[in-house]
Amino acid sequence: MKHIKPAVLPFFLLLAGLILTELLIMNRDLRTRTACAVAGRGMLSLVQQTMEEPPRVALTFDDGPNSKYTPMLLEGLRKRNILATFFLVGENIEGNEEILLEMQKDGHLIGNHTWDHVQLDKISREKALQEIQKTNNRIYEVTGVYPSYIRPPFGAWQKDMELPFTMLPVFWDIDTLDWKSRSTDSILSIVRSQVHDGSILLMHDSYQSSVDAALMIADLLTEQGYDFVTADQLLTLQKHLLFIP
Repeated sequence: MKHIKPAVLPFFLLLAGLILTELLIMNRDLRTRTACAVAGRGMLSLVQQTMEEPPRVALTFDDGPNSKYTPMLLEGLRKRNILATFFLVGENIEGNEEILLEMQKDGHLIGNHTWDHVQLDKISREKALQEIQKTNNRIYEVTGVYPSYIRPPFGAWQKDMELPFTMLPVFWDIDTLDWKSRSTDSILSIVRSQVHDGSILLMHDSYQSSVDAALMIADLLTEQGYDFVTADQLLTLQKHLLFIP
C-alpha cells in the first residue's frame, strides 16, 4: 500500500472538505444531512439521509360499530399496523362494547357521530346537545375516556351552537361515496384521483365493499409512501379542515 506524502496530504484534505461543503449546500433546501463513512481500502463513501416527512392521510369511518364488518376492518388494519378514526353512533354501541375496547387497545381514535344519526342543524339546540352528550357518556362508560371530536352527520353543524364541553367537529375533503356505490372500483377511483398530503377520507364500516376498499386503499397508499394517522394529527396542522360549512 502506497503512503501519501506529507506535502500532498493537505491538498487531499482541502479537496475533501470542498466536496463535503458543496454537498451540504446542495442538500440544504431539501433538509437533508450528509453522513460520511470510510469504506475499505481508504475509499470515502457519502451517504445522504433525507429528512423530509412522508405525506400523511387519515382514514375515517362513520356509523359504527357494526358487529359484522367493524371487527373485519380492525383485523385488517392491525395486520397492516395502520391507525384510523371511528365516529360512532351511540345507539350502535349496545352489544358491541368489546369492539370499542378493541379499537381503543389498537390505538384508534374514537369520536362521536350523535346518538341516532340526526342532522344537527334540523333540530333544536337542546336536542342536539342531548344527542351529543348521550353518545359521549356511552363511549365513556365503555372506554373510560370522553371523546374530544365529533363528526356531525351529513356534515351539518350548528354554527352558533356552544357546547358545555370541549369538542371539535371533524369534516373531510374526500367523500368516497362508499355507502352509495358499494363498489370497490368506484371507491378506489375516487381516492386515486383526489388524495393528497393531509387528506381526510370519509368511509363507513357498515359494508363489505367498504372494508375491502379501505384495506386496498391502505395497501395502495402505503406503496405510494403515505403514512396513515388519526384525524386529530392532521387537524393540528391543517386548520381549514375544522371549517364549518
